[in-house]
Amino acid sequence: MRAQRGRILAAAALFTGYQAGEAAVPILIGVVIDRAVATGDAGALPVWLGLLAAAFAGLSLCWRFGMRVGTLAGVRADRELRLAVAARALDARGGGALLPGEAVSVATADARRTATVNFLVPHGIAAAVGITVAGAALLAFSVPLGLLILLGTPPLLLVVRLLSAPLERRGAAQQERAAQAAGVAADLVRGVRVVKGIGAEAAAMARYRRTSRESLDATLHTTRAEAGYSGAVIVVNGLFLALVALVGGRLAASGEITVGQLVSAVGLAQFLLAPLGTFGEITAALAAGRASAARIAGVLAAPAAVTGGDDEVTGPVSGELVLTGVRGPGLSGVDIRVAAGESVGVVVTDPAAATALLRYLNREADPESGHIGLDGVGFGSLDPAALRAAVLVSPHDADLFEGSVEENLSVRASPTADLARVAPATRVDQVAEALPAGLASAVTERGRSLSGGQRQRVALARALLADPPVLVLHDPTTAVDAVTEAGIAAGLRELRAGRTTVLLTSSPALLAEVDRVVFVDRGSVVATGTHARLMAQNPGYREAVLT
Repeated sequence: MRAQRGRILAAAALFTGYQAGEAAVPILIGVVIDRAVATGDAGALPVWLGLLAAAFAGLSLCWRFGMRVGTLAGVRADRELRLAVAARALDARGGGALLPGEAVSVATADARRTATVNFLVPHGIAAAVGITVAGAALLAFSVPLGLLILLGTPPLLLVVRLLSAPLERRGAAQQERAAQAAGVAADLVRGVRVVKGIGAEAAAMARYRRTSRESLDATLHTTRAEAGYSGAVIVVNGLFLALVALVGGRLAASGEITVGQLVSAVGLAQFLLAPLGTFGEITAALAAGRASAARIAGVLAAPAAVTGGDDEVTGPVSGELVLTGVRGPGLSGVDIRVAAGESVGVVVTDPAAATALLRYLNREADPESGHIGLDGVGFGSLDPAALRAAVLVSPHDADLFEGSVEENLSVRASPTADLARVAPATRVDQVAEALPAGLASAVTERGRSLSGGQRQRVALARALLADPPVLVLHDPTTAVDAVTEAGIAAGLRELRAGRTTVLLTSSPALLAEVDRVVFVDRGSVVATGTHARLMAQNPGYREAVLT
């Protein structure tokens, strides 16, 4: 709200003009009846009718531009909240990360409910002004009517607020259950192949049905609360307005107010339905918005997976990578030094160790202990975004984006990148030949329109076109045939000549092309040398590579 306070105030001023115009309409009609019709003064009629038309024109313009400014205040805040939640979800990838579906729910539904407050607050301010104008006008007509409005509205608002308390509690529970259901759904869709592969469809469906049923029950409870709340607000408002009409009718019958004033009083009483109803809507929206805001605050307050420094990567990066005493899942004090421009293969017997190394090198998490440095500067003192620009980690399951193959290749391409060299080296030219529109062929979400081998080759080419000082690849050729893999291995060595490259793989074709191999067994480095020497001298390495 503070960020959009200018628009909120402008919308409030415009909506106030609209409410003032709406309140003026029954007053002007009463004046027309008293001064032009009842007195027979035909000359005054055009004047008052002109004033009535001007009131309608003014309230119409105020409403139109108030809606425009108020909507902009809401959607701008919605956008900022979505970006903030998305950024925090990305920062919190380590440890307490949200499920993808849950993050989407918070960044969409919760952000929308919270940002709606920016749109509704100006309406609330204008409604308060409208009630004040109506009360002042009624006070001018009759002190009892004016006091009834001014003194009766605060208790009415208190009753409405008390009625909204159950709605706020149930709304929070419903939003939590809905987010969980979305998270489970996205998780199952993403892992559908694994689920089918292990024959766990029934268990997966049972899990989703259970979560979905809990979400449905919470939604039904919330809907019942909303229905009861809406009905109660209508009854309370109706009783209050009936009381206003009853008092006004008795005053008119006794001659204390004129016919025109009676018409104005009845019109103002009907007018009050809108601002009083607005208070009810705002209260309900605030109840839902507060619950959503609490969920967003929980995401934004979550600690980041890594807390990097503010130092930028300055000057040309030579690419020296040093890991000293690194400990974590599957790692018990790993020491690896990769010289600038060197290509090194890393073979691990524990998949958890490979995952941990990738996360540490990509700054998704920090090791439990130990030190990782680039060109003599510790990872912890560098800005994570700047570090990822210098050290590019391409995981085994790298996702592609919707668009064309060419757009995926160029998403982070270096100005000096040469697709004419990279395409044949990674066999992407073969992928293009197999597709109906070549490199212009469409790629669906996460690259599912391509085969596994095609996705791997496009992802590898994309990483090579980025031409980072340090490139870390994890099993980039597991889905291609042996002949293609051998060609890619040779092309990779040629393209990355003189550039630091780390390959986490057990592929003999790739390992044969690197300068040196580091063998990590049971969490520690047990051997270092060329692929050929380790194959000949180390049975453990030979088993890890050939199994």
